[in-house]
Amino acid sequence: MKFSIQLSADYPDKTYGGDRVYADMLDQARLADRLGFDAVSLTEHHLMNCLMMPAPLQFAVHIAGQTQQIRIMTSVVVLPLHDMRSYAGEVVVADIFTEGRLMLGVGRGAFKYEMERLGVPMDETRARFDESLDVLQALLTKEEVSWDGQYYQFPPLTIMPRPVRPIQMMMAVMNPEGIYHCTKRGFHIQTTPLSGNHQLLIDQVSAFTRAKEEMGAAGTGLTLSLSRVAHLARNEAEKQRKIKAAHTYYGRFDNVFTGPGTVQNGMIEELPCATPMDELGESLLICTPQEMIDKLAPYAELGVDRVILNVNFGLAAQDTLDTIQMFAEEVMPAFEAQVAAQ
Repeated sequence: MKFSIQLSADYPDKTYGGDRVYADMLDQARLADRLGFDAVSLTEHHLMNCLMMPAPLQFAVHIAGQTQQIRIMTSVVVLPLHDMRSYAGEVVVADIFTEGRLMLGVGRGAFKYEMERLGVPMDETRARFDESLDVLQALLTKEEVSWDGQYYQFPPLTIMPRPVRPIQMMMAVMNPEGIYHCTKRGFHIQTTPLSGNHQLLIDQVSAFTRAKEEMGAAGTGLTLSLSRVAHLARNEAEKQRKIKAAHTYYGRFDNVFTGPGTVQNGMIEELPCATPMDELGESLLICTPQEMIDKLAPYAELGVDRVILNVNFGLAAQDTLDTIQMFAEEVMPAFEAQVAAQ
């Protein structure tokens, strides 16, 4: 099982400066590269200070220029916010500039606040995403593509430059049946078990495995990534401090995810987190290194290929760097040893 660091741009204080936020993320990417993490991942969000990354492809290219081997995943870019006729070319250029280290993770968008202010009604996101994905795949794999759909109508055109290699694509999906069908279409999968729901995780992995087995050789190389909020702590006091920070973060995150979407001057209003702090602490992977090994072991046993660790939720930059270092030194070797023993 491999590990990725999610470079989520949390920006609770405007005086800190967006340049410093992204410099911190770049420091995390360089450290993860040196320590042997498999990938870093970037999410796309606009108009707000939570998960603040309006230009993931640009940042992916910048990271590639500052690192040696780490893969760079978008998890995810929001297809309904882009015109696939121009976006396909941007993807090809990003793949060239990252020298094939890019994996394009795609999704439909989850925050009503940003989607509707950018002209995409939430009740249209599924249909727009489905058509956008079909258009994008066609443009990346064929020449002289024309389209006559609900949201796209255009005469024959060819995206230039042409891809120099197949663009790896990853689908963000939680429903086990959706995982099955997306895998059958040849997508890598990113999912999450919703606050550590183990039965859901079993169903998600089973759907992925079933699809790969039915695909035979065509499914070789497809991967299942699991996204979890995570951080390491040396003692109980440090653990509680970090759980408290996560609780505050979720008060803002839930505002735009499931709440009213109250945003002023780009800053999300911090609402009380609906989940009690002790319950949240139980569901998140905020713990000592040995506890982390114990909590991750069932994922490896089930056959999860990669865990994406979201270590960015309002803590100081040094806290995050320390956790990345500690994870590489005290957690990853346990899973490398498992692989060697197989």
